[in-house]
Amino acid sequence: MANDTLGALRGGCPVPFFNEDMFPTAGGHIDGRLCSPLGRLSCCIPCPMTDWAYPDNFNTATTAANWVNVVGMICCGFLLISWIVLPVEKTHRHYLSICLTCAVVLMNLGFIIPLAAKPNQCFNEITPHGMDTSSVCAASGAFLLIGGWAGIMWIFLRALSLHLQICWQLVVGRNYMWFSQVLGWGIPIVGLIILLVFSGVSFRFGATCHINHENSLADFWIPLLVFAGLTVIIQFATFGYCIKVYLASLTDNSTTTEGSGMPSYSNSIRTMTPRQAYRRIRRVIQLQWRGIVIVLIIIADVIFFAVIFVFLDNTVESVRTDPEKALPWAACLIAFGGEKDKCTEQAKSLVVSLPTVTAVLVLLAMNGLWLLLLLGRWSMVTGWAELFATVAGTRTKKEFVSVDARMDIKQDPRSYEMLSRDSGKTDTVLTPLSATKSPSTRGGRQTPDYFGQTTRYQPHQRSFSSPRPPQQLRWDSMEEDGETYALPPMPPSRQYDYDHHMNPLGMNRIEKDEETQVPAPRSQYTQPGAPDYTRDHVFI
Repeated sequence: MANDTLGALRGGCPVPFFNEDMFPTAGGHIDGRLCSPLGRLSCCIPCPMTDWAYPDNFNTATTAANWVNVVGMICCGFLLISWIVLPVEKTHRHYLSICLTCAVVLMNLGFIIPLAAKPNQCFNEITPHGMDTSSVCAASGAFLLIGGWAGIMWIFLRALSLHLQICWQLVVGRNYMWFSQVLGWGIPIVGLIILLVFSGVSFRFGATCHINHENSLADFWIPLLVFAGLTVIIQFATFGYCIKVYLASLTDNSTTTEGSGMPSYSNSIRTMTPRQAYRRIRRVIQLQWRGIVIVLIIIADVIFFAVIFVFLDNTVESVRTDPEKALPWAACLIAFGGEKDKCTEQAKSLVVSLPTVTAVLVLLAMNGLWLLLLLGRWSMVTGWAELFATVAGTRTKKEFVSVDARMDIKQDPRSYEMLSRDSGKTDTVLTPLSATKSPSTRGGRQTPDYFGQTTRYQPHQRSFSSPRPPQQLRWDSMEEDGETYALPPMPPSRQYDYDHHMNPLGMNRIEKDEETQVPAPRSQYTQPGAPDYTRDHVFI
């Protein structure tokens, strides 16, 4: 019964072709049919065309490339979740890296969706599905195209940012961030709407839908390649400037501030010496070399994919417009009764070779792996380990915390290394700390409690001094003129009192000679047996 149905659909066309007049003129992507006149008949190659033009391992190669996209998707997901959950000191996240990773995720979805859905590529025996008749086709094609657009835009913005920092010494701040968001997502969204309206997508190259030939150069390929070309020009202009500065630094003999600890460049690039400019550029490249490599890899992948697919699209379109190019291949198929393996040599001139197709798909799929290798850091792994240990309650705190650091200084602002200023107290305390003592038994290493006990100032046996608060020296403004003035001499009677009876930590009251003289208390630092001079002297 099935053979009778197929024979009726062939309508007089030889095996394996079908008569176009036996099929409706609506449904699926009609322009995707590959037909050739044979006498009065219009005979079409069965759908999908890749099953007849490529060997049997074509589907195996494309499926393997789609699984590489799954691995790349996992890598991108790890990066995005790490940037969201972990602190910035663990991830060093940046909006240019985050948005580029999101663009690669969208591109990966274009290959993962058909891998999961396993859609039927054909509307009927000669007509491939289009976005109007297959939701899987519409979704995979839209994700692939907007991912490619967004990837090119964010690569362009990253290259432009690096160029502005190195060549023009501009700080890309918040204004550039908003400009990047508008340009990086606005142009892909507008471009996707335009290409879906004027071109559309269909199953043309494996299980993933690609853009149709109609108007594709004007609404997708040419704008995409323009931004890709601008990115290449900007990147190589930056490299050229770096080489120029490096060569100039080799012949620079001017004195620089290297090693002085001071900034080695000023706000104007024109005031720099070549060696200072080279050091500044070297620092920028050391910080952003990963982004530079990512730009080169993704731009090479996208340009390679664009060139190969445009070549394939033009080849298929030339066969449609000039069927005589496919006559040797069609004659081979008719002669061997539809055995395609015996006609692969004749089909090579009509399609891109299988190794090239596989290389394109694998390179696109590996973008997620490159992002993880170049934008990921080992600190992300340690950050996740610390996070899981904290959640599980098994993390041990290894930070050193001094006993003094646990003191609440707000309770007594003078309690940390402050000298007492109360004259009524006879005991002068140097460091009256009241910190909480550590438990006597603790597991693991512990820091000895050097500061937990109150320390009393013990003067030397032959010392007649006492601890004094630090005094700020104030220089006379006249010293700038080169003139200095000595202090007036102190009377002998007062000089002796100042040396022996002035308490530097007490409240000292100076009395006039004619006023009542108040005897000062005997100093606690006066040695036993020393004469007491406070009876006949004024307390100062």
